[in-house]
Amino acid sequence: MPNASKGEEEKEEILKRYRQLLKACKPAMQDGDKKLIRKAFDMALGAHKNMRRKSGEPYIYHPLAVAQICAGEIALGTTSIMCALLHDVVEDTDITLENISLKFGEKVARIIDGLTKIEASVFDSKTGSVQAENFRKMLLTLSDDVRVIIIKLADRLHNMRTLDSMARQSQLKIASETLYIYAPLAHRLGLYAIKTELEDLSIKYTESKEYRFIASKLADTKLERNKFVKNFVEPIKKRLENAELSFEIKGRPKSIFSIMKKMSKQNIPFEEVYDLFAIRIIVDTPPEKEKEDCFKAYSIVTDMYTPNPDRFRDWISTPKANGYESLHTTVMSTEGKWVEVQIRSERMDEVAEKGYAAHWKYKDQKKVKMDDKADYKSISKSQEDRARQDPASGLEDWLNRVREMLENPDSNALDFLDNFKQELQVEEVFVFTPKGDLKKLPTGSTTLDFAYDVHSDVGNKCIGAKVNNKLVPLSHVLVNGDQIEILTSTRQKPNEDWIEFVVTGKAKSKIREYFKEEKRKVAGDGKEMLERKFRNSKIEMKPENLDILLDYFNLPTVTDLYYLVAKGIIEKSSLHLQEIFDYEKKKELDTRHKVAEHHKARAERPQPSRPDAVFIGDNATETDLLYSLAKCCNPIPGDDIFAFVTIGEGIKIHRTNCPNGTDLMANYGYRVQKARWASSDPTKERAFLVGIQIIGTDAIGIVRGITDVISQKLQVNMKSISIDTVDGRFEGGIELYIYDTSHLEDLMEKIKKVEGVYSVDRRS
Repeated sequence: MPNASKGEEEKEEILKRYRQLLKACKPAMQDGDKKLIRKAFDMALGAHKNMRRKSGEPYIYHPLAVAQICAGEIALGTTSIMCALLHDVVEDTDITLENISLKFGEKVARIIDGLTKIEASVFDSKTGSVQAENFRKMLLTLSDDVRVIIIKLADRLHNMRTLDSMARQSQLKIASETLYIYAPLAHRLGLYAIKTELEDLSIKYTESKEYRFIASKLADTKLERNKFVKNFVEPIKKRLENAELSFEIKGRPKSIFSIMKKMSKQNIPFEEVYDLFAIRIIVDTPPEKEKEDCFKAYSIVTDMYTPNPDRFRDWISTPKANGYESLHTTVMSTEGKWVEVQIRSERMDEVAEKGYAAHWKYKDQKKVKMDDKADYKSISKSQEDRARQDPASGLEDWLNRVREMLENPDSNALDFLDNFKQELQVEEVFVFTPKGDLKKLPTGSTTLDFAYDVHSDVGNKCIGAKVNNKLVPLSHVLVNGDQIEILTSTRQKPNEDWIEFVVTGKAKSKIREYFKEEKRKVAGDGKEMLERKFRNSKIEMKPENLDILLDYFNLPTVTDLYYLVAKGIIEKSSLHLQEIFDYEKKKELDTRHKVAEHHKARAERPQPSRPDAVFIGDNATETDLLYSLAKCCNPIPGDDIFAFVTIGEGIKIHRTNCPNGTDLMANYGYRVQKARWASSDPTKERAFLVGIQIIGTDAIGIVRGITDVISQKLQVNMKSISIDTVDGRFEGGIELYIYDTSHLEDLMEKIKKVEGVYSVDRRS
């Protein structure tokens, strides 16, 4: 009976959540939409009937939650809600895309196909990544429908909200992947609220200690902040009312992620992050008066409080590439604190929160709702003039650049992901063509990036440029307001060095594409040469034998082998095929013999426990796997760690907040293993090299005071020390030997007490 009772409770809860979904969908629903949503819900409910999440709750809660995010937090339409409900059925159940297509149409099937992961078994690449391939597959649907990406972001958001129930290894992989690609993607699409939550949830798992510290500090200072905000906005409200403006004022704290980054970048404690919040003034005004009324509110604020001239941003006149529009200024309050003030209209605020999705609501004067008839493809040529005034046009330009990158079928998935990451950059420069047309490029773009943005042929033949009528090289970095004229020559060809100074994904992709094509042509000659060599040696040129050559010459692909043969880098004289095959077989036998001897010797004698012993995987005893500590982050006992299976260098142990950790876990999550220290107690048998950074006031005897604490009071051995002083301030780096994190924290606390020391931080 208890099980029956639980089943009834779950049914009631499912129906309750379904009704909440319908309520969220109601503003966008048209005739017949409710039946379509019910149809999709019934299929999802039946397909996931016997499935449960890691938390133990019915699996149907997840698609319902994703659909709720799509409807309530992003304001997507009926087609998107149906796809959100069905997004996992093809991947996790017996339902096929053909079933979806027959019941809901080709459009829904195509979106769900984009949301379905590739099978790891069909992926085979020596240099690729399953995650990168899955992401590229999802992005391929951009040519048809950008809703795939938006639904995927909703799916990822709910997974992050419920990540507590996952294993630690999965938490690290999913959180790192989210921080690496999904949060920047949400930012690029203008989904600010989702981007912020994804970032905060990611560091909750990757940098748990820092997250809890800042969250606790924000909670402790909440009342004080609220009081300050109230005093700050009260006089502004009166002036805005006198100006007969209809408005709303909100105060919001900065995200934990942005606070943590600011503390790290500026090397300051929480107490010195003064702009912990921003004031937002939202003006209710018709579209034709938006700019006028926003600047009127800006004038009122800056009349009352002195603005910082270096912190004014006008993203109304020139919206960001993701469509974001707002006025930003930072003013000095009467209490001597800097306050960021954002001013925007109601439409701008909705676009800022809901991004790309909200643009369709405001696409014309009738404010058409986002439904199945909305055009999700790029704007037509006939709309070009209007697009220049449309904030969404920047997003369209970006989507078109991504589509161009996706059209290259030969690009390595990781190369594609690297290029795509560059395209996610929202900060940009505004430059002009010789005819005065505005172009937006990522910050740091060069004249060569501009050339490739015009056309790939222009980029391939570019020999230089005139910027503001002055001749500049290809590597010249552009700044706002530059006017560029590209110079070309039919004799020019791309140079391999170009890849080092271009920053846009399109430029990198086109340069790599050119050299891959050139390499393929040369490799064709090398293949013929190698075929003759095999025939002369009376050896069959089969894949297994080519693999032996790849291992012998340490090459990733057969194309590389053919290319090096054609170029003469692998000379004919060194290609004694029979000798190579005999050598490789002998080497393999020797390796097997050594491994067998190693295991035999290990079994015959007890193994002393390593002072830095690490458990890898779910084993309860010390692992027999060989591993080493990564030098990029120098983990020590007490650090939160993970194991990464490298190619050729065994297993490396990294800190979870390692500078390279996010990239490794995001791109190669399948090679990440759970790891923990065998003991939390220092053995005193081995000390670990750790770097610390000290900043303080340059005073007589301060260095001696620091070294006395380290060497005499704590008896810690130092490897090196370097001190620089500028204008009464010193900054020093010390490398010393520490037993574990508690030992390090104790040392740092004692150094902080030395008079004149301002801050002490661990270096990677």
